[in-house]
Amino acid sequence: MSWRPGSRVSRVRASHTYRFVLLLIFLTFVFIMAAPDKTWAQSVLGLLLTGILILAIWTSGLGLRAPRTLVVIVIGVGAAVLLQTVSSDTVIGAAWLVGLILAAAIMAVIALGMADQGEVNQQSVVGAICIYLMLGMFFSFAYGSTAKLGSGYFFAQGTDGTPAIRLYFSYITMATVGYGDYTASGDFGRTLAVLEGLFGQLYLVTVVALLVSQLGPGSFSRRSS
Repeated sequence: MSWRPGSRVSRVRASHTYRFVLLLIFLTFVFIMAAPDKTWAQSVLGLLLTGILILAIWTSGLGLRAPRTLVVIVIGVGAAVLLQTVSSDTVIGAAWLVGLILAAAIMAVIALGMADQGEVNQQSVVGAICIYLMLGMFFSFAYGSTAKLGSGYFFAQGTDGTPAIRLYFSYITMATVGYGDYTASGDFGRTLAVLEGLFGQLYLVTVVALLVSQLGPGSFSRRSS
């Protein structure tokens, strides 16, 4: 059987590793937590998400075909430029929605690449961790768009929070730690928080637990085929 670029066979036999995707996701997490609450930082975040998506497409063996890659670049760069030319809560809220869409696309691409491996291996586990971390960012972007596009403060503490605070709230909610220092004030925000807690825990006890249980001896010491 021939190995055609972009075919299912090429995706299954892709020798790339999700470790680089995981590294870029971690760097994006650090950037959100460290960067100031400025429009330029949100523009940089959009570019980082675009980079993660392009890297995930390549890593999953889907092939960087020109039209598809061009659309990704246009969306990410377009949102970044728009933020620097038009500054309003509506535009900022829309930018967070773009981030949400990019995060969802990243998770979908990684999931497809994992499925096309045809077996449980180290790529599957690292890919699952990537999806889990992106899930936290996905909900933080949802909180950001709700804060900017909704009426009233997002948090019951009388603030919309910064991107760093919303990301912190997202991961704390997903881990069901529940410190209580920040709580969603509106019904929609509370619904999102409940969904995140449920999805986060179900993902850990089903997908991640199943993948780890299916790993054979020495799976992390041998190279995936």
